[in-house]
Amino acid sequence: MRLLLDTHILLWLVSDDERLPQALRQPLQEHELVISAASVWEMSIKHHLGKLPSTAPFLADVEGAVTALGADLLPITAPHALRAGELDWAHRDPFDRVLVAQAQVSGLQLVTLDEHIRRFVGAPLLGLPG
Repeated sequence: MRLLLDTHILLWLVSDDERLPQALRQPLQEHELVISAASVWEMSIKHHLGKLPSTAPFLADVEGAVTALGADLLPITAPHALRAGELDWAHRDPFDRVLVAQAQVSGLQLVTLDEHIRRFVGAPLLGLPG
């Protein structure tokens, strides 16, 4: 299974943050990980606004950091952008919309704890309660 990581999951994974649930740690080691360019974009914006200073090492060498995780970097393509705009979802966060669209178009399991996304997608998260 290919797992697309929501930005907060990525942040917690690279920093070994205790907020990353134990129930997710094993599946993240057992499956192929995918990092969206949308997450890199979101992290970069928040870093430059001073909201995520801890992301500096990741952002300084994104490709190296993604490789170190054993993950693939997923670009935002025209089909992803079109699907994000077509989603019948009132949620306005463009990063969330792109991640959901990428998961749908590319056949990926989106890993998130964001309740807005989980309700919209309607799927439980890798063994966690739905």
